[in-house]
Amino acid sequence: MKPSRGSGDKGETSLYKGGRVGKDQERVEAYGTVDELNSFVGALIAHLPETDSQLVEDVRGVQSDLLHVGSLLSSASVSDTTSSSLDVLEKRTMFLEQETDRLHGSLPGLSGFMLPGGHASAAWAHLARTVCRRAERRVVRVLRGAGGDDSKASSTGPGDGDPVEGRTSGGDARAGGAAGAEMDEAVQKVAVYLNRLSDYLFVIARHCNRLAGVEDDLWSK
Repeated sequence: MKPSRGSGDKGETSLYKGGRVGKDQERVEAYGTVDELNSFVGALIAHLPETDSQLVEDVRGVQSDLLHVGSLLSSASVSDTTSSSLDVLEKRTMFLEQETDRLHGSLPGLSGFMLPGGHASAAWAHLARTVCRRAERRVVRVLRGAGGDDSKASSTGPGDGDPVEGRTSGGDARAGGAAGAEMDEAVQKVAVYLNRLSDYLFVIARHCNRLAGVEDDLWSK
């Protein structure tokens, strides 16, 4: 696919099956941050131990998930395509919960706050985790309408504590008619997924340190 050129030179981009919006609009900021997160997850994969092929496969699955997330966030409304992505995301949210609990159960308890770092693979997992948290915050801003109303888009142009114990849903949905409420529900599920993913990346960081024989570095007050 040949890269498009020139259509965004005036600071606007297109939502999927929607109008043109400013590149600084909150929804664009949200899916742009998810794209950034996917790159960090790719860097994490490059540093994962090849001996743990299942972990590599599972984290590669996260990259696929994030493409579904980006598709949902860049859509102006819920369609057959986005409904399919929602089905995938709901199943994968359950998968992340199960894997987080499984990995967490095999790790020693923490007696304090952990400093991000350790083995290179763990450090990359922590970087991905913090970008994931930022992506979640961006999605919450979309839910709360901080970036303006998508319906005002032009019709022209082409189409913290213990991270595992402190799970939250990620924000409040704001309904704007039946279609708006449906889209808010979809974005809410994205927020939940990202919340679970940050938990997962946290335990992956600790898991990687354990595999490498590196102790978690605790904060010394």
